[in-house]
Parts: sequence; structure tokens; C-alpha cells
Amino acid sequence: MPRSYSNDLRERVAAAAADRPCREVASLFGVSVASVVKWSQRLRATGSAAAKLQGSLPGRSRLLAHRDWLLERIKAPGMTVRALAVELRERGIVVDHVAIWRLLKGAGFSFKKNVVRKRAGSARRRAKA
Repeated sequence: MPRSYSNDLRERVAAAAADRPCREVASLFGVSVASVVKWSQRLRATGSAAAKLQGSLPGRSRLLAHRDWLLERIKAPGMTVRALAVELRERGIVVDHVAIWRLLKGAGFSFKKNVVRKRAGSARRRAKA
């Protein structure tokens, strides 16, 4: 993911856009016109042209309140992460299956790609033969 422009540049660009046209400021600082418009709007609205935080903060998952239920429910035979997402949706909690997987991974679960087949055996055993 690309990094944000520095707050110093954002502040200087937004301040220059107060008394000059956005296109002129964009060419002067070497940024896009859209960036000049957004930064100047943010400066007027909040008093700062600083970038917003990217991503989520650690420990802020919606699933933490349901962690014990999820860990107990995943033990059911044949239960999948996508099935858990459906059950959570029925309970009124809308999350992606990736969020559930991240919680499970943090709890020590891992994904092993070693499916046992009736005739051929596991993929690992077939590779050794």
C-alpha cells in the first residue's frame, strides 16, 4: 500500500490553495488537483489537512465480544469459517469471513492443506511415494 504524503506537504498545499487556483497549486507542488481539493476541504472542515488513519486499530474487532462463542462453535464437525459468517449474520453481526479467520488465527488455529482422500491418501503421502 502506498504511503501517505507528509503532513507538512499537505498543510502547505492546503494553505496555498486558499488564495490560488487548485490547478496552479497542483502544478506548483507536483500533486494531483484532486489531492489539492481534498486537502483544502479537510483543512476547512477540521482545521488540519493531516491524513486519516489507515486500517483498524489492534483490538478493535467487532468479534472480540463473540470470541468464546466462535471458538466453541468452530469445534463442531464440518464447521467452516464461511458457515460461521452465515451464523453470525443470522445473529445480526455482519462481518467478512476474513475477519473470522484473523480471530481464529490469533487464537492459534492454522490451515493445513493435507486433505485425506479415501483411495489416494493424503497429498503428502502421495508425494513421498
